[in-house]
Amino acid sequence: MKSRIVIKLGTGVLSRAGGRALDRVQFRRLTEEIAGLHEAGHSCILVSSAAIAAGVRLLGLAKRPGDLPGKQACAAVGQPELMRLYAASFRPHGFHVAQLLLTHGDIDSRMHRTNARNTIDRLLSSRNMIPIINENDSIAVEELRFGDNDRLSAEVAILIRADHLIILTSVDGLQDADGQRIAEIGSVEEAFRHVRSDKGEESVGGMKTKLEAARAAVRAKIPVHILDGRQPGQIAAALSGDDVGTRFLVS
Repeated sequence: MKSRIVIKLGTGVLSRAGGRALDRVQFRRLTEEIAGLHEAGHSCILVSSAAIAAGVRLLGLAKRPGDLPGKQACAAVGQPELMRLYAASFRPHGFHVAQLLLTHGDIDSRMHRTNARNTIDRLLSSRNMIPIINENDSIAVEELRFGDNDRLSAEVAILIRADHLIILTSVDGLQDADGQRIAEIGSVEEAFRHVRSDKGEESVGGMKTKLEAARAAVRAKIPVHILDGRQPGQIAAALSGDDVGTRFLVS
């Protein structure tokens, strides 16, 4: 069935180890898969992190900065590079990209919310346009501190009345205490007991913020998958009903 799909791409999915540069191989593979979904008739909206990772390289830094002004400076430098790579990666498939920088205040404001939804709707009316949304990290602080765009992806999915939210991360879904993948979640609240404190250097929110995003989306009756964005074919497999990642059921 053709649908609107919000795909959240985390820093760990789009960057090299340590989040110090963008991973061009990943961009080529993921954009090819997303272009395939569009060609099949689905509408894909990307919520993308990794502007800071792009900025770290361009500023010649040895590692991601720990201070807020340093992160915001990296984001300001890295966002154009991030979009340039998306544009270059989608171009061979006949697609153009559109950039939308949002803050949570935009989502909370009735007028801004309506304007954002109307803009996305208009972009999706074009057959060859891919909307790419990021937190406006150069002026906002919520995602830099708390969530690597996880929360924003759920807000966007609710805003545009998406049929599916897919969160791509660098692990194979939610795992239990023994490190085994949990295929299906009926109660998001119970899922929080499986959250571990460890996360990669390039990760911001970890699994906790992904579960918070899943909870918000499920409450809005939007199915959610958390998938391993480093493994090929996961998005199409999830949409086909295959047993991949962690699926959150809508009651």
